[in-house]
Amino acid sequence: MTAVQSSVFGRRREPHTVIIARGDEIRHFTVRPWIAALAGSLAIALSIGYLGATSYLVLRDNIISAATARQARVQQAYEDRISALRAQVDRITSRQLLDQQLMETRVTELIERQSRLSDRHGRLGPILDRAGREISGPLPLSAPLPSQRNSAVPEITGSIEKPEKQVRAAAVGANPFANWTTRGANPSPMPVMTAYASSAQPASQADRADELFVTINRSLKEIEDDQLAHITQLADAASLSADAISNALETAGLPVDLDLPADGMARTDVGGPLIPVDTANLFDIRLRELDEALQTLSHVKSEVRRLPLSNPAPGHAVTSTFGVRRDPLIGSAAFHSGMDFRAPVGMEARASAAGTVVKAGWNGGYGRMVEIDHGQGFSTRYAHLSRISVSEGQNVEAGDIVGRTGNTGRSTGPHLHYEVRQNGTPLNPLRFLKAGKAIEKYL
Repeated sequence: MTAVQSSVFGRRREPHTVIIARGDEIRHFTVRPWIAALAGSLAIALSIGYLGATSYLVLRDNIISAATARQARVQQAYEDRISALRAQVDRITSRQLLDQQLMETRVTELIERQSRLSDRHGRLGPILDRAGREISGPLPLSAPLPSQRNSAVPEITGSIEKPEKQVRAAAVGANPFANWTTRGANPSPMPVMTAYASSAQPASQADRADELFVTINRSLKEIEDDQLAHITQLADAASLSADAISNALETAGLPVDLDLPADGMARTDVGGPLIPVDTANLFDIRLRELDEALQTLSHVKSEVRRLPLSNPAPGHAVTSTFGVRRDPLIGSAAFHSGMDFRAPVGMEARASAAGTVVKAGWNGGYGRMVEIDHGQGFSTRYAHLSRISVSEGQNVEAGDIVGRTGNTGRSTGPHLHYEVRQNGTPLNPLRFLKAGKAIEKYL
């Protein structure tokens, strides 16, 4: 190979000439540089490929194992994530179920309390009407009456909706005892509240639901307390009325045995073992106490109304009292078996108690006289009448007209002679009139 100098481009390398001699035959060919470069590149590429193939064959198992392990790790990570999400969903679902069960329990309790209050409301109506008829005296004021309270009291009718719904509640109405009076009027019908509860609720809504339940429970508790307070007041009033009637008769010195169910002891004279009362049965106990107190009061009143406690000549002065006095005709000491009322001729003489007329006509020094049997050995006489308005065997009520006053029989002038007798023995009518005046407000 020969190198020559170019006059234009300067020095350059000439292609290589390869001469091959084989015997007498001589061959030659020219190898250019780019062919040599290409051949070298191919040789290098084949070497690299051979080495890569050899390395792959040697390391293939390790590469496959590494790829498999990496895929397994990725799959395990995905499975762990899915398991965590499932656990979270299970926790949320369980929480929702627990919350829903709690809501259902709360609403069920409220509905049961409302039903119990409605049942009490129905049971209270008749006994309050009865208390209104029986109790005529003042009520004790140991506690505020239900009508003095101003809290809104809802009635609960509830239902549990689907968990995805939110808590909704609406309350309307006023105090169901606003129309109660001290005379035992029936309570007005309870207003209505509809409550919808769910478990899938934000914290703030859950708090509002809790506050709602607390408010409703407080309102229902106030209703129960009002019922118990009102029943207790009525029972105390009935007992006080019966005691007042009995004490008034005893103070007047009347020989009357009313045979009351109560023992009549003072409220401080009490004792006995401590037996706690179940609050669930407290209403029934109080209601039974009220019923017993009303029965006692009714018994006392029925017995007292048979006693001659009314004034036979209201508004007229007494001219002669019961007991020993100077006889108006002969001037000597004599026993006066009754009391005289100043009255003009023709004034109405009224029965002092209910009973049956046993005498109606002329009776010696009594003149025209009416005698009424009131039972229990008691009887009354109305004498010196100018006219008799009843007949024997006739039943009369307190205040009925039995005749007209006059001046018949042994009398010095027109007046009404009035007697009270027990088993034929005359008693001082003034004691009966005083007792009747004292217990008038309770009858």
